[in-house]
Amino acid sequence: MGFLTGKTAIITGGGKATLSDGSCGSIGYGIATAYAKEGANLVLTGRNMQKLLDAKADLEAAYGIKVLAVQADVAAGSDNAKTVQNVIDQTIDTFGGIQVLINNAQASASGVTLADHTTEQFDLALYSGLYAAFYYMQACYPHLVKSQGSVINFASGAGLFGNFGQCAYAAAKEGIRGLSRVAATEWGKDNINVNVICPLAWTAQLEKFQQAYPEAFEKNVKMPPMGHYGNVETEIGRVCVQLATPDFKFLTGETLTLEGGLGLRP
Repeated sequence: MGFLTGKTAIITGGGKATLSDGSCGSIGYGIATAYAKEGANLVLTGRNMQKLLDAKADLEAAYGIKVLAVQADVAAGSDNAKTVQNVIDQTIDTFGGIQVLINNAQASASGVTLADHTTEQFDLALYSGLYAAFYYMQACYPHLVKSQGSVINFASGAGLFGNFGQCAYAAAKEGIRGLSRVAATEWGKDNINVNVICPLAWTAQLEKFQQAYPEAFEKNVKMPPMGHYGNVETEIGRVCVQLATPDFKFLTGETLTLEGGLGLRP
């Protein structure tokens, strides 16, 4: 039995993506793989249903766990509360409870400067990231109270360092960090862990960013001191496993920010 056997985790942005060399290129899928190896049941959400179904098929076949794939897009002009509640309702109907919520999903127009950013591009980042985290946290809260569960939110160094060409992305990620700190303060009494990870992993999205905006990429993306980018499964995914295990409950009521996917900074 794994650390997470019998637990159910919702992972937003959990679809399967690959790099140009064919290797895993998705943080969400890397986390899902780490959780599947520990026996967790998974709920994967995202905008692209085929990527979710690909992830479901591979994970169920490889690890013998059950995966619920639900298409869900938090976007401007949509009934987002209804969209998210549908995910929660299907999760409870399928698995009976929720022990872990991982807000990983994020879209953005990275590479477009502040002066050139449109309202639609700004909304894309805020809704897919910050608003999605808000709606999922609200909807999951009653179930996390019952399970004394964990919330793991994803922020970024883009907000911490003011990355060139990432105004909306940085704003969304800083909003997520602030939201997480408030949740940690308010939900500590409920024994709900709330933590933030700021990873740097080589993903399909980052690969596309390099190709489309080489100038912004060069300004923003620096090799971590360890000499390699974070591995989406064995480093970032394993951190997410640790944050959801009972032995990590000593951090209840606090936030722990993990930056770069390879380091730890309280």
